[in-house]
Amino acid sequence: MVMSSSSDHIISSTSKEIKDRRMFVGIVWNCAAELKLVLTALLFLCSFATVLQFLPSRSFFLSPSDLRHCLSTSTSLSNNTTTTLTPNYSSSPLTTTQLLLQNENPLHNNGVLKRAFNPYGSAAYNFVFMSAYRGGPDTFAVVGLSSKPLHLYGNPTYQCLWLPHDHDPRNSISTSGQKILPDWGYGRVYTVVVVNCTFPTSAGADGKGGQLLIHATTNGGGDRNINTTDTILALDETPEDFARFKEQFTSQPKYDYLYCGSSLYGNLSPQRVREWLAYHVRLFGGRSHFVIHDAGGVHDGLMKVLRPWMEKGFVTVQDIRDQERFDGYYHNQFLIVNDCLHRYRFAAKWLFFFDVDEFIFVPKKSNINSILDSLSSFTQFTFEQMPMSNKLCLSQDAPTAFRKWGFEKLVYKDVKRGIRKDRKYAVQPRSVFATGVHMSQNIVGKTTHNTDGRIKYFHYHGTIAERREPCRQFINSTEITVDTIPYVMDTTMRDIAGAVKRFELKMIGSALQRTRQ
Repeated sequence: MVMSSSSDHIISSTSKEIKDRRMFVGIVWNCAAELKLVLTALLFLCSFATVLQFLPSRSFFLSPSDLRHCLSTSTSLSNNTTTTLTPNYSSSPLTTTQLLLQNENPLHNNGVLKRAFNPYGSAAYNFVFMSAYRGGPDTFAVVGLSSKPLHLYGNPTYQCLWLPHDHDPRNSISTSGQKILPDWGYGRVYTVVVVNCTFPTSAGADGKGGQLLIHATTNGGGDRNINTTDTILALDETPEDFARFKEQFTSQPKYDYLYCGSSLYGNLSPQRVREWLAYHVRLFGGRSHFVIHDAGGVHDGLMKVLRPWMEKGFVTVQDIRDQERFDGYYHNQFLIVNDCLHRYRFAAKWLFFFDVDEFIFVPKKSNINSILDSLSSFTQFTFEQMPMSNKLCLSQDAPTAFRKWGFEKLVYKDVKRGIRKDRKYAVQPRSVFATGVHMSQNIVGKTTHNTDGRIKYFHYHGTIAERREPCRQFINSTEITVDTIPYVMDTTMRDIAGAVKRFELKMIGSALQRTRQ
């Protein structure tokens, strides 16, 4: 019985295998036409690819490598989107010859292999326009950025054109623009350019309005085979705009002193800015104004400090965060101060350029008005720096240090000799064409550095960028050396702190009493 059962099982399995084979043969036989088509196509493609290996590359626009690339990537095209970039030779469609040159390296008749260099995109913009301002009846200033290599190794030029709104060609005038590079070579990918357009006759002095155009030409810089000219509408002046300018141009400035701030960025301390602002509003007086440039540093906590002074008319905040797109020196600091110079050129007698961790000081027996009156014969003056420790405080302040203001408790001055210390400066803006960070080199008139004893500034380096208690080391001595740097106690600013606090309370009340570091 066991043998019979086993034989039946073997016979059943064999019958099943024969049945499966017949089914497979049937499927293949029914699909024979489709398989023949697929096999024939594959045979043709392989044969074609083999033949191409032995043909000259110049005979065909499509190279074997291109075909192999096409075959290898065809399966992935359904899942990926590919963007093809072509060189911008011209605005017209590319010819076959141009396409051949960018894909192949053809042989000359003498057997020399010609290599191709195909540009894509742009290394840096020819000109990044920020602003333009009228400087007089016949002169304008255009402020912007440009490719630094273009100016270092090329010779870009600027042509200025005034087009009246009445379209009278007799009133259209042009002149060569004078380019000024005021950033002392500190630029990175971009450098600052101030284009001065001074026409031989008045431009738009009839008050009818017009447009200032700038033709920025590369003159082969970047690509010696291409001379690119970009036309920029720098100014579209209405009759009302010219009337406002004329009134400002012929009137006394609105402010005696105006602060042009550098780019503010990072997580800045609201308390340090609070102290700085109260101190300088008191120093400069009621006819002063402060322009703050926000490069990412005016966060909500800082804005709470600025807001009361904005409402009082002392502060203007400008959002300049978009300039971060363009890689210039120190958040495009030179660009920003030059814009400020020309924007407020007729709004103030003096423009000051310094930072928010620096405090200007004049002796008690004088005031800022008398000092600047004594310097009125100069277009520009600079003043010396008093570098202060940003961490050394008096031992007696330890229990209440958190309540004291920064310049009240940081009382140790760096007295190391033999090193150059940066100076800051002020200018009478009507006689300045472009400016820098530590002084201007483009002025009409005289500059003096002989201001020692009359005006100086205390520098608390780095304190503005730290949102914590600055006192790190408490000292019970009038002199000390820390990290090879000698310090002496100087309470000049400490002695003024009480008066500044009372001034703030009088001007804006107690709104900022709970300001955090």
